[in-house]
Amino acid sequence: MTCINRLIEKYHDRLVLMERRSLLTAETYGLEIRLFLRWVESEGLDTADIPARQLTGYLEKRREVDGVRSTAKSLSALRSFFRFLIDEGIRPDNPADILETPRKKFRLPTVLSKEAVDRLFLLIDTNTPLGIRNRAIYELIYSAGLRVSEAVSLNVKDIVFSEKIAKVSGKGNKERLVVFGETAEFWLRRYKEESRSELVTRAKLQRTPPQALFLSKNGKRLSRKSMWRNYKIVAYLAGYSSKLHTLRHAFATELLAGGADLRSVQVLLGHANLATTQIYTHVNSLLQESHSRYLPNLSDLRK
Repeated sequence: MTCINRLIEKYHDRLVLMERRSLLTAETYGLEIRLFLRWVESEGLDTADIPARQLTGYLEKRREVDGVRSTAKSLSALRSFFRFLIDEGIRPDNPADILETPRKKFRLPTVLSKEAVDRLFLLIDTNTPLGIRNRAIYELIYSAGLRVSEAVSLNVKDIVFSEKIAKVSGKGNKERLVVFGETAEFWLRRYKEESRSELVTRAKLQRTPPQALFLSKNGKRLSRKSMWRNYKIVAYLAGYSSKLHTLRHAFATELLAGGADLRSVQVLLGHANLATTQIYTHVNSLLQESHSRYLPNLSDLRK
Protein backbone atom coordinates (compact mmCIF):
# COMPACT_ATOMS: atom_id res chain seq x y z
CA MET A 1 0.00 0.00 0.00
CA THR A 2 2.92 2.33 0.73
CA CYS A 3 4.24 1.84 -2.83
CA ILE A 4 0.80 2.59 -4.24
CA ASN A 5 0.55 5.79 -2.20
CA ARG A 6 3.96 6.96 -3.38
CA LEU A 7 3.08 6.21 -7.00
CA ILE A 8 -0.22 8.13 -6.76
CA GLU A 9 1.50 11.07 -5.05
CA LYS A 10 4.05 11.25 -7.87
CA TYR A 11 1.27 10.98 -10.45
CA HIS A 12 -0.67 13.75 -8.69
CA ASP A 13 2.40 16.03 -8.76
CA ARG A 14 2.81 15.39 -12.48
CA LEU A 15 -0.79 16.36 -13.19
CA VAL A 16 -0.54 19.62 -11.27
CA LEU A 17 3.04 20.71 -11.93
CA MET A 18 3.73 19.41 -15.45
CA GLU A 19 0.33 19.05 -17.11
CA ARG A 20 -1.11 22.11 -15.34
CA ARG A 21 -4.29 20.28 -14.43
CA SER A 22 -6.56 21.78 -11.79
CA LEU A 23 -6.38 20.46 -8.24
CA LEU A 24 -9.92 19.15 -8.63
CA THR A 25 -8.97 17.15 -11.73
CA ALA A 26 -5.82 15.83 -10.07
CA GLU A 27 -7.79 14.71 -7.01
CA THR A 28 -10.49 13.09 -9.17
CA TYR A 29 -7.95 11.21 -11.30
CA GLY A 30 -6.05 10.22 -8.18
CA LEU A 31 -9.17 8.64 -6.66
CA GLU A 32 -9.89 6.81 -9.92
CA ILE A 33 -6.37 5.40 -10.10
CA ARG A 34 -6.43 4.40 -6.43
CA LEU A 35 -9.59 2.35 -7.12
CA PHE A 36 -7.94 0.82 -10.18
CA LEU A 37 -4.75 -0.13 -8.37
CA ARG A 38 -6.75 -1.76 -5.56
CA TRP A 39 -8.54 -3.83 -8.20
CA VAL A 40 -5.21 -4.73 -9.85
CA GLU A 41 -3.88 -5.90 -6.50
CA SER A 42 -7.02 -7.90 -5.69
CA GLU A 43 -6.80 -9.66 -9.07
CA GLY A 44 -3.12 -10.49 -8.65
CA LEU A 45 -2.19 -8.45 -11.74
CA ASP A 46 0.67 -6.07 -12.47
CA THR A 47 0.34 -2.60 -14.01
CA ALA A 48 3.62 -3.20 -15.85
CA ASP A 49 2.08 -5.77 -18.19
CA ILE A 50 -1.71 -5.66 -17.76
CA PRO A 51 -3.33 -6.09 -21.22
CA ALA A 52 -6.18 -4.07 -22.72
CA ARG A 53 -8.68 -6.93 -22.35
CA GLN A 54 -8.16 -6.85 -18.57
CA LEU A 55 -8.83 -3.12 -18.56
CA THR A 56 -12.04 -3.78 -20.50
CA GLY A 57 -13.15 -6.18 -17.78
CA TYR A 58 -12.40 -3.59 -15.10
CA LEU A 59 -14.32 -0.87 -16.93
CA GLU A 60 -17.30 -3.17 -17.47
CA LYS A 61 -17.50 -3.67 -13.71
CA ARG A 62 -17.32 0.08 -13.17
CA ARG A 63 -20.10 0.58 -15.71
CA GLU A 64 -22.38 -1.89 -13.89
CA VAL A 65 -21.94 -0.04 -10.62
CA ASP A 66 -21.53 3.62 -11.57
CA GLY A 67 -22.89 3.99 -15.11
CA VAL A 68 -21.49 5.27 -18.41
CA ARG A 69 -20.41 8.70 -17.25
CA SER A 70 -18.19 7.35 -14.47
CA THR A 71 -16.79 4.73 -16.84
CA ALA A 72 -15.76 7.44 -19.30
CA LYS A 73 -14.06 9.34 -16.49
CA SER A 74 -12.26 6.18 -15.39
CA LEU A 75 -10.98 5.54 -18.92
CA SER A 76 -9.73 9.11 -19.22
CA ALA A 77 -7.85 8.73 -15.93
CA LEU A 78 -6.39 5.40 -17.03
CA ARG A 79 -5.09 6.84 -20.30
CA SER A 80 -3.42 9.63 -18.35
CA PHE A 81 -2.00 7.25 -15.75
CA PHE A 82 -0.49 4.86 -18.31
CA ARG A 83 1.18 7.80 -20.08
CA PHE A 84 2.73 8.57 -16.72
CA LEU A 85 3.90 4.94 -16.37
CA ILE A 86 5.52 5.11 -19.82
CA ASP A 87 7.44 8.26 -18.87
CA GLU A 88 8.50 6.59 -15.63
CA GLY A 89 9.84 3.60 -17.58
CA ILE A 90 7.46 1.21 -15.84
CA ARG A 91 5.88 -0.05 -19.08
CA PRO A 92 6.42 0.60 -22.82
CA ASP A 93 2.85 1.09 -24.04
CA ASN A 94 -0.54 2.54 -23.17
CA PRO A 95 -3.20 -0.23 -23.27
CA ALA A 96 -5.98 2.27 -22.50
CA ASP A 97 -5.39 4.11 -25.80
CA ILE A 98 -6.99 1.37 -27.89
CA LEU A 99 -10.17 1.28 -25.80
CA GLU A 100 -13.22 3.13 -27.06
CA THR A 101 -14.78 5.78 -24.84
CA PRO A 102 -18.31 4.68 -23.87
CA ARG A 103 -20.99 6.84 -25.41
CA LYS A 104 -23.16 8.87 -23.14
CA LYS A 105 -26.87 9.05 -23.72
CA PHE A 106 -28.03 12.48 -24.86
CA ARG A 107 -29.84 14.01 -21.89
CA LEU A 108 -31.32 17.46 -21.65
CA PRO A 109 -30.50 19.26 -18.41
CA THR A 110 -33.29 19.70 -15.88
CA VAL A 111 -34.42 23.32 -15.78
CA LEU A 112 -36.56 25.16 -13.25
CA SER A 113 -38.72 28.10 -14.29
CA LYS A 114 -38.10 31.52 -12.74
CA GLU A 115 -41.25 31.09 -10.68
CA ALA A 116 -40.05 27.70 -9.42
CA VAL A 117 -36.67 29.16 -8.45
CA ASP A 118 -38.40 31.99 -6.58
CA ARG A 119 -40.56 29.52 -4.65
CA LEU A 120 -37.51 27.46 -3.74
CA PHE A 121 -35.54 30.47 -2.49
CA LEU A 122 -38.45 31.62 -0.31
CA LEU A 123 -38.24 28.33 1.62
CA ILE A 124 -34.73 29.16 2.88
CA ASP A 125 -34.76 30.27 6.51
CA THR A 126 -32.94 33.60 6.37
CA ASN A 127 -33.28 34.23 10.10
CA THR A 128 -29.99 32.43 10.71
CA PRO A 129 -26.42 33.18 9.56
CA LEU A 130 -26.26 29.89 7.63
CA GLY A 131 -29.63 30.56 6.00
CA ILE A 132 -28.48 33.98 4.81
CA ARG A 133 -25.28 32.39 3.51
CA ASN A 134 -27.23 29.73 1.59
CA ARG A 135 -29.57 32.32 0.07
CA ALA A 136 -26.59 34.45 -1.00
CA ILE A 137 -24.69 31.60 -2.64
CA TYR A 138 -27.77 30.22 -4.44
CA GLU A 139 -28.72 33.69 -5.67
CA LEU A 140 -25.18 34.19 -6.99
CA ILE A 141 -25.12 30.84 -8.80
CA TYR A 142 -28.50 31.59 -10.36
CA SER A 143 -27.67 35.19 -11.25
CA ALA A 144 -24.19 34.56 -12.69
CA GLY A 145 -24.50 30.96 -13.91
CA LEU A 146 -21.67 29.64 -11.75
CA ARG A 147 -20.57 26.07 -11.29
CA VAL A 148 -20.74 24.86 -7.69
CA SER A 149 -16.94 24.50 -7.58
CA GLU A 150 -16.56 28.08 -8.82
CA ALA A 151 -18.86 29.43 -6.11
CA VAL A 152 -17.08 27.71 -3.21
CA SER A 153 -13.65 28.77 -4.49
CA LEU A 154 -14.51 32.48 -4.41
CA ASN A 155 -12.56 34.72 -2.06
CA VAL A 156 -13.79 37.98 -0.54
CA LYS A 157 -11.52 40.01 -2.84
CA ASP A 158 -13.10 38.41 -5.92
CA ILE A 159 -16.38 40.31 -5.45
CA VAL A 160 -16.58 43.91 -6.70
CA PHE A 161 -19.90 45.23 -5.42
CA SER A 162 -19.62 48.63 -7.13
CA GLU A 163 -19.57 46.90 -10.54
CA LYS A 164 -21.63 43.83 -9.59
CA ILE A 165 -18.76 41.69 -10.91
CA ALA A 166 -17.07 38.56 -9.60
CA LYS A 167 -13.75 37.07 -10.71
CA VAL A 168 -14.21 33.34 -11.08
CA SER A 169 -11.69 30.53 -11.45
CA GLY A 170 -13.26 27.91 -13.73
CA LYS A 171 -12.19 24.58 -15.18
CA GLY A 172 -8.49 24.34 -15.91
CA ASN A 173 -7.92 27.35 -13.61
CA LYS A 174 -9.21 29.64 -16.37
CA GLU A 175 -10.33 32.94 -14.93
CA ARG A 176 -13.31 34.94 -16.18
CA LEU A 177 -15.44 37.83 -15.02
CA VAL A 178 -19.13 37.30 -14.39
CA VAL A 179 -21.88 39.82 -13.70
CA PHE A 180 -24.56 39.37 -11.05
CA GLY A 181 -27.87 41.15 -10.55
CA GLU A 182 -29.34 43.36 -7.85
CA THR A 183 -31.03 40.55 -5.93
CA ALA A 184 -27.77 38.62 -5.70
CA GLU A 185 -25.99 41.82 -4.67
CA PHE A 186 -28.51 42.41 -1.86
CA TRP A 187 -28.05 38.95 -0.38
CA LEU A 188 -24.27 38.98 -0.85
CA ARG A 189 -24.02 42.29 1.00
CA ARG A 190 -26.30 41.06 3.77
CA TYR A 191 -24.28 37.86 4.09
CA LYS A 192 -20.95 39.69 4.16
CA GLU A 193 -22.10 42.35 6.63
CA GLU A 194 -24.21 40.18 8.95
CA SER A 195 -23.48 36.47 8.67
CA ARG A 196 -19.88 36.10 7.54
CA SER A 197 -18.45 38.13 10.42
CA GLU A 198 -20.25 35.83 12.87
CA LEU A 199 -18.90 32.74 11.10
CA VAL A 200 -15.38 34.22 11.18
CA THR A 201 -15.73 34.78 14.92
CA ARG A 202 -16.50 31.09 15.36
CA ALA A 203 -13.15 30.17 13.78
CA LYS A 204 -11.27 30.60 17.05
CA LEU A 205 -8.42 28.31 16.00
CA GLN A 206 -7.51 30.41 12.95
CA ARG A 207 -4.82 33.01 13.53
CA THR A 208 -5.65 35.00 10.41
CA PRO A 209 -9.09 35.77 8.95
CA PRO A 210 -10.10 33.29 6.21
CA GLN A 211 -9.94 34.52 2.61
CA ALA A 212 -12.85 32.36 1.49
CA LEU A 213 -16.07 34.22 0.80
CA PHE A 214 -18.47 31.45 1.77
CA LEU A 215 -17.72 29.87 5.12
CA SER A 216 -18.96 26.78 6.95
CA LYS A 217 -20.39 26.90 10.46
CA ASN A 218 -16.83 26.33 11.72
CA GLY A 219 -15.43 29.32 9.87
CA LYS A 220 -13.69 27.29 7.17
CA ARG A 221 -14.25 27.38 3.40
CA LEU A 222 -17.62 25.88 2.54
CA SER A 223 -17.33 22.56 0.71
CA ARG A 224 -19.22 21.43 -2.38
CA LYS A 225 -20.68 18.49 -0.48
CA SER A 226 -22.14 20.79 2.16
CA MET A 227 -23.68 22.98 -0.52
CA TRP A 228 -25.22 19.99 -2.28
CA ARG A 229 -26.61 18.66 0.99
CA ASN A 230 -28.12 22.01 1.99
CA TYR A 231 -29.72 22.51 -1.42
CA LYS A 232 -31.13 18.98 -1.44
CA ILE A 233 -33.05 19.73 1.76
CA VAL A 234 -34.60 22.92 0.36
CA ALA A 235 -35.42 21.26 -2.98
CA TYR A 236 -37.14 18.43 -1.11
CA LEU A 237 -39.27 20.91 0.84
CA ALA A 238 -40.21 22.58 -2.44
CA GLY A 239 -41.16 19.23 -3.95
CA TYR A 240 -38.40 19.33 -6.58
CA SER A 241 -35.97 16.60 -7.55
CA SER A 242 -33.52 19.11 -9.02
CA LYS A 243 -29.84 19.40 -8.12
CA LEU A 244 -27.91 22.56 -7.27
CA HIS A 245 -26.43 22.63 -10.79
CA THR A 246 -30.00 23.19 -12.02
CA LEU A 247 -29.68 26.86 -11.05
CA ARG A 248 -26.85 27.23 -13.59
CA HIS A 249 -29.04 25.55 -16.22
CA ALA A 250 -31.88 27.96 -15.41
CA PHE A 251 -29.52 30.92 -15.86
CA ALA A 252 -28.43 29.77 -19.33
CA THR A 253 -31.94 28.89 -20.49
CA GLU A 254 -33.36 32.25 -19.40
CA LEU A 255 -30.58 34.12 -21.21
CA LEU A 256 -31.27 32.33 -24.50
CA ALA A 257 -35.02 32.72 -24.08
CA GLY A 258 -34.43 36.44 -23.59
CA GLY A 259 -32.59 36.73 -26.90
CA ALA A 260 -28.94 36.39 -25.87
CA ASP A 261 -26.69 34.94 -28.57
CA LEU A 262 -25.09 31.55 -28.08
CA ARG A 263 -21.48 32.74 -27.98
CA SER A 264 -22.22 35.31 -25.28
CA VAL A 265 -23.81 32.60 -23.14
CA GLN A 266 -20.77 30.39 -23.82
CA VAL A 267 -18.45 33.09 -22.45
CA LEU A 268 -20.62 33.73 -19.39
CA LEU A 269 -20.79 30.03 -18.57
CA GLY A 270 -17.08 29.47 -19.16
CA HIS A 271 -17.63 26.67 -21.68
CA ALA A 272 -14.53 25.81 -23.70
CA ASN A 273 -16.63 24.27 -26.48
CA LEU A 274 -19.66 25.94 -28.09
CA ALA A 275 -21.26 22.51 -28.53
CA THR A 276 -21.62 22.28 -24.74
CA THR A 277 -23.62 25.50 -24.72
CA GLN A 278 -25.82 24.42 -27.64
CA ILE A 279 -27.63 21.90 -25.47
CA TYR A 280 -29.60 24.80 -24.00
CA THR A 281 -31.06 25.58 -27.43
CA HIS A 282 -32.58 22.09 -27.34
CA VAL A 283 -34.07 22.90 -23.94
CA ASN A 284 -35.66 26.09 -25.26
CA SER A 285 -37.05 24.29 -28.30
CA LEU A 286 -38.58 21.62 -26.06
CA LEU A 287 -40.15 24.24 -23.78
CA GLN A 288 -41.61 26.15 -26.73
CA GLU A 289 -43.01 22.95 -28.23
CA SER A 290 -44.62 22.00 -24.94
CA HIS A 291 -46.06 25.49 -24.55
CA SER A 292 -47.63 25.37 -28.02
CA ARG A 293 -48.97 21.85 -27.54
CA TYR A 294 -50.49 22.11 -24.09
CA LEU A 295 -51.42 25.80 -23.66
CA PRO A 296 -54.09 27.64 -25.68
CA ASN A 297 -53.13 30.52 -27.94
CA LEU A 298 -53.91 33.57 -25.86
CA SER A 299 -54.30 35.80 -28.91
CA ASP A 300 -57.06 33.51 -30.17
CA LEU A 301 -58.88 33.75 -26.84
CA ARG A 302 -59.05 37.53 -27.13
CA LYS A 303 -60.90 37.40 -30.46
